[in-house]
Amino acid sequence: MTRALKWTSTLCVAFAFLPTGSLADPDLPPWSEKAIRSDVDIGALAASGQDPIAVLQPLGEELFSAKFTTLDGAGRPDATGATVPTKVRRQSHLAFQRLAGPDANACASCHNEPVVGGAGAFTANVFVSEGFESADFDTIDPQFSNERNTNAIQGAGLIELLAREMTTDLRQQRRHVLAKARAENQQVKADLQTKGISFGALTAYPDGTLDVSALDGIDDDLTLRPFSQKGVFSSLRQFTVNAMNAHHGIQPSERFGPEWTGTDDFDADGYANEMTVGQISALVAWQATLPAPARKDNLPEIWQEAAQRGEVLFNEIDCSSCHVPSLPLESLVFHDPGPFDTAGTLRQSDLEQPLALDLATLDWVKALPRDDQGRVLVPLYGDLKRHKIADAANDTFGNELLAQRFVARDVFITAELWGVGSTAPYGHRGDLTTLDEVILAHGGEATDSRKAYAGLPGPDRQSIIAFLRSLEIAE
Repeated sequence: MTRALKWTSTLCVAFAFLPTGSLADPDLPPWSEKAIRSDVDIGALAASGQDPIAVLQPLGEELFSAKFTTLDGAGRPDATGATVPTKVRRQSHLAFQRLAGPDANACASCHNEPVVGGAGAFTANVFVSEGFESADFDTIDPQFSNERNTNAIQGAGLIELLAREMTTDLRQQRRHVLAKARAENQQVKADLQTKGISFGALTAYPDGTLDVSALDGIDDDLTLRPFSQKGVFSSLRQFTVNAMNAHHGIQPSERFGPEWTGTDDFDADGYANEMTVGQISALVAWQATLPAPARKDNLPEIWQEAAQRGEVLFNEIDCSSCHVPSLPLESLVFHDPGPFDTAGTLRQSDLEQPLALDLATLDWVKALPRDDQGRVLVPLYGDLKRHKIADAANDTFGNELLAQRFVARDVFITAELWGVGSTAPYGHRGDLTTLDEVILAHGGEATDSRKAYAGLPGPDRQSIIAFLRSLEIAE
């Protein structure tokens, strides 16, 4: 029996499991203040042939909006919000705090604008540390944490699928250049490009070593990590496991359980096995199937004309070199766990077979455009790549004191703009109130585009704003 299946059978003894579907705890009265009430045996679900979306999506939606209580294990008196299970130096007398957390009752406490799963106002900002052992702080001093605004999750399933395909493609290119260097017994340099996006170059040597110094916008392991404003999380599953512990004190057993920590109550709050692999899968499925943002319809004629002009100008001043209008996606099957999930999250090797969510069955996916090869064109206005977007002359986006996961302070992943008309305020701290302000805040690699925008006549700048404000998250 695999580790994951052992966890499932251990954690869910309270449930009379059926092989397919989610199950409510029969011992809970309808007025119970426990928010986590149902579970799913994902091993049985994967083997059943039943559509996992139909089973997991409702439970995931319920869990995303649930207001967790101490009966669910909310709170972590003896653990920090670190991504690696870490004990606190000293226990806080506060059950909730806006610093190192826990800082929210529900996922939807922050992800709620304009709909559940969306972005968050400045009041929903969080404070993040380096994310490892240093996640135990009680100050907003920027020496100890970075303040971050809430990102929207709409379309996240397509984003992760793009990242998986691009990672696979880049790694294939790495294998090819290594094989060529061995075969030719000489160093070989290869430019890395996938889906039209350049990620620098690799130089391979006959002895199998690699020079990665010319890589651009990606980690040395060639894994695209499309989530968070710095681009440091590779999957929705990793993001979810991190967030449950950091923001709620709900500790998923796939990272904080006996297999990794030797105990089923690592945070010592008196509640064991606080979130199962099935419940994490339900949250992942709900996020992965959230509709992608689209264009506003029924705009007044004056707005339509301005937006059309603005889209042309957006391309002319080269904003689209990073905010790429669309990227092609080969496969719409979202496997959970994914191929690049690693230690601390459930992995494909932990199961007989992963769940397969076919996003092609969703109506909103069917409405997306396709290219002449039949690939879905994901209209993200992004490139899933990190860029330096601040400099000495314009350091608005370089004002953090801490690097995050070894990513430089002035480097951020390109923000997808496909819902930007619905996600004010702007910037990684959420302290820029208009799109005009956030465009003018760009520096570094975006300097030329920012200068081109600033040099446009006022009506042309307003046309670009009209275009961007036409990109919305549907309510």
